[in-house]
Formats: sequence, structure tokens, C-alpha cells
Amino acid sequence: MTAMDGARERWVATGGIELCVVELGDPERPTVVLVHGYPDSKEVWSEVAERLAGSFHVVLYDVRGHGRSAVPKPLRGGFTLEKLTDDFLAVVDAVSPDRPVHLVGHDWGSVQGWEFATVKRTEGRIASFTSISGPSLDHFGHWIKKRMARPTPRRAAQLLGQGAKSWYVYMLHTPVLPELAWRGPLGKQWPRILQRAEKLPADGYPTASLPSDAAHGAWLYRDNIRARLSRPRPDAFAHVPVQLITPTGDAFLSERLYDELELWVPSLLRRTLPAKHWVPRTRPDQVASWITEFVTGQEDQPGGAGAGAAVAVTGKAARRAARASGYAQRFGGQLVLVTGAASGIGRATAFAFAEAGARVVAVDRDGEGAARTAEMARLLGAPDAWGEVADVSDEQAMEKLAAKVAAEYGIVDVLVNNAGVGVSGSFFDTSAEDWKKVLDVNLWGVVHGCRIFGRQMAERGQGGHIVNTASAAAYLPSRGLPAYSTSKAAVLMLSECLRAELADKSIGVSAICPGIVNTNITATTRFAGVDAAEERRRQQRSSRLYGLRNFPPEKVAEAVLDAVVRNRAVVPVTPESRAALWASRLAPGVLRAVARWEPRL
Repeated sequence: MTAMDGARERWVATGGIELCVVELGDPERPTVVLVHGYPDSKEVWSEVAERLAGSFHVVLYDVRGHGRSAVPKPLRGGFTLEKLTDDFLAVVDAVSPDRPVHLVGHDWGSVQGWEFATVKRTEGRIASFTSISGPSLDHFGHWIKKRMARPTPRRAAQLLGQGAKSWYVYMLHTPVLPELAWRGPLGKQWPRILQRAEKLPADGYPTASLPSDAAHGAWLYRDNIRARLSRPRPDAFAHVPVQLITPTGDAFLSERLYDELELWVPSLLRRTLPAKHWVPRTRPDQVASWITEFVTGQEDQPGGAGAGAAVAVTGKAARRAARASGYAQRFGGQLVLVTGAASGIGRATAFAFAEAGARVVAVDRDGEGAARTAEMARLLGAPDAWGEVADVSDEQAMEKLAAKVAAEYGIVDVLVNNAGVGVSGSFFDTSAEDWKKVLDVNLWGVVHGCRIFGRQMAERGQGGHIVNTASAAAYLPSRGLPAYSTSKAAVLMLSECLRAELADKSIGVSAICPGIVNTNITATTRFAGVDAAEERRRQQRSSRLYGLRNFPPEKVAEAVLDAVVRNRAVVPVTPESRAALWASRLAPGVLRAVARWEPRL
């Protein structure tokens, strides 16, 4: 909804015009100022503002010429960054005269924010800056000049890529036509365009002022773009800590624009979000969470985010650190639930998400094992971690778990359905009870997780990701694993079907196919058709063979995180798993011949 409960309105005079300012929350708390972009009004922040109001004094204002704020006359020259800075200072002096504010900007609000955070006259008035989908025009200008001065193929491709994304900038520089379009058919169709292209909910946004907002706001581009890009300031260094939130699906801005941002910022925290441009509307929970975490960190630690000694690393350590940093950008603060988390791949996956800064819910039938995983996850970097007991094959138990998680921890952002059991033996030796057990855990456990937690994700309407642990056995037939292979093949196909169904809800689905991994699953595998002594011997023999292969579960966990980041559909992990997948597509007859071989255990 665009209406904000408990909002207090005031008017602030600046430069001969008045700005409409709205405040929420307790004025005694730290002040967070939210600045909107183009062609938006302050209401673009309504969902985020309401989530922040319980912890902060939240301030929103309509930029001049937008919403209920006055329109400068004449329009030409009325939207320069210098005048927008005057407006910002007038607002913060009115709402927080004695304390610096935490600034958050989206789109052109972020472009303005970079100006505010880099000019000397705002020093001491800003405590931190969160930038979303809007670069500094000065940094952008230097970025262009550097690539034009030394146009390598990669740099030329970056220039051409961003040039294509900036098509609308050229259009807005044409005289009269943008105004006619916005006040005519484009203004009428814009809400539907946003709903289709950006997946914005149909909740009354944009507001009725959109046509005039967009017509007036064209001067943001005309007054600033060419002047700043052609003559960027050489001293555009931020004087505050910066949090950069980059939507990876932004249709208007390339991620490469921010590659060298560390040169301009004293302390930079990077975040990435698998979403499109309008994240204040489509991902308000995550945006509000990251703002809260960043602002609270600045308030609690005067040294600022990212303070500390630099450590030089090289080789593998450097590459590992770079990967960990990238995962932290993506998963920091997100809620991840992993089933089968007491050992093996599940425990390694929980640890990997913990190292990336995620909050972790470790689920297993082994309550002590789940609790140990959660305890270690907190030590590895998880802001919070909890161990929960549940049998994934029990639908009612999973329903209760989902209700508890949603009520106490929040809606899950990433679900990893990993719990599984092994059954080996010929088809006729495998009893109906064996079939039921393996299907209850390996298939129905995944079905329950996807249906119950996936429904919560879909109803929230802010995206997410589901990872289902299948197996190379899903596409590698074997006369000795009919029940296990059937269960994993079903998981693989379920994942493919769900991926198609949930794509329009921005929920990704990945199937992980590990292969031969050194975990304790072989020690608990049921060997059908043999007595207890022979079963123990085969379990020990299988465990030794898997140990000799010694492919660690940590590599599977890394593949899980990579699958979520890249939204991969089917992920074979070990070399034999990759080879079998290709063989299943290119030479299925070979796999069928190999399937007739009976391994000796």
C-alpha cells in the first residue's frame, strides 16, 4: 500500500519552493532519509518506510517537481544537483537539526545521494549512505573516460553494454516528446508496464501524480547528465561509509559501473540482490533488513562498517576470500533453511551459508546434531542460527516447523531440501517397506518442503530460491539402486517443473546432483536382500570406497551457493556426475550398458 500508517506531514521551504515531507517513527531515534528516483514520488518507499519505522525516525520527501512538492519555475535549470543539494540540506535541518542522518537513495535519489555524500558542504550532516540503482554522475563520467582512453575489447564491450541500457536517457533529452508521452499514453500504461516488466504488485502504486512527475523529472537528466559526464569532478570522494545494493537484473544499469567504486569510498559494503530495478517495491523486506543492519552498525560502531586492518592474501587464499566476499554480498542477513543439516552435505551447506553471513535454520531428525550445526554456524559468521527437530517425511511436522520459522525467524529466503536416505539392492529384493521409506524421505520430504515453504515464499511475493538435493543417480541407471535412483530422478523432474512454475514469481529452483561424496550416508544405507551382518560389511566397504574417493561435502556446499547466485537449473558436482549427465544426453545407450554391471561390495 502507498498510504503510510502514523505518517506526519510537514512542509519545508527551500529556494523559493516548498517540499512535502513525511515522517514516521520516533524522532528521538536515528534518522533515516529516503530519497526517491525517477519517475517516482516518495510513495515508492512506503513499504520500506513502514518496516523501518519501528526502529528509526524515517523521513521521506517529494523531490522538487514531484508528488506534492512545488514545481520550480522555470523548469530549465531548476533541477541541478546544486539545487537538489540545497533541498536536502533544508529537509535534514528541519527534521534532524542536531544529529547527522542516514541517507538512502534509489535511482535518481541515489544519484542525488552520491552528490550529497561527496560535496564538502554536507560534511557532518550525513552519517551513512545506502545507494540503490543509481551511480554518481562524476564516477560515471570518469568510468567512461577511462574506457575511452584505453578501449580494450572488454572495456569497449562495457561501454556498448551500458550505452544500450541507457537508451531512455537519450530519449529524455529530446525536446517536448517525453512530456507529451508521459502526459498521454505512456503515463496511462506505466503502471501496467511496471507490473509486467518489473513484477510490481498491483497495490495502488504509482500514484496519480505520475504523468506530471515524469514530465517535470525529465529535467533531472537535461540539467545534469551532459554537464557532469563531460566534466566530472576530480574530488568526488565520499566522506561517509557507503552500502551499495545492486539488483543483478537491473535493465538500466550495468553492474560494471561499480567495479572501481572502492577508489572513491572510504568504507564500502557491497550487497547484491537477484531482482530488477524497483527493489523498494519488489523486495522491501530485504532492503529494509540491509538498511537496518547497516545503520545500526554505524550507530553502534563509530569507526564505521568495514573498519579494521587489511590482510594481504594471494593465490588460492585470495580466490577463496573473493568468493566468500561475493557470497556475503548476496546472502548477508538472508534466512536460509537446510534440512538434513546434522551431518554431511547438509551440515557443510549450513556452514557455507553461515560464512556468507546468512541466518541459518538447521533442521534434522537428530536434534543434538542440528543444535551442534547451529552452534558452529554462529561461530562461523551467521548473525543468528537455530537448530530445529523435524522429520521431513511427516507433513504435519513440516507444517508446524514452517509456522514456527515464519513466526519467530521470518519467511525463508533460501530453502535447501537436502535430507535423504540410501537404499541399495535389486528390485525384487527391495521390499515395499524399503520403497516407502526411501520415497517418504527422498521424495516426499522434498515435496513437503517445496509445497509448504515454497508457498510462503510465493505468498510473500519477494522472490527466493529452492535447492533440492538430487543425485547423479537421477540420470545414471543402476541395477543395484532402483529405489534410490527412482526417488532422485523424481526430485530432479520435480525441480524442473517447479522451476517453470515459479519463474514468474522470481523464485529460482535448482537441483544439485553431487555424485560420489565422502559423507556418512553409506554408513546408514539400507542393503536389501541380505542379513544384518552382511549389511554391516557392505556399509563398511562402501564407506571405505567413498573415503578413498574423498570428495568433500564442502565442495558440494560451494556448488549450492553458486547455484543460487547464478540461478542454475541442474548442477552436477563431481567429475563423474558431470560425465554421466553428458552421457545421458549424448550416449544414453552406453549408460544403459553400464547399468547392467553389478558392483561387488
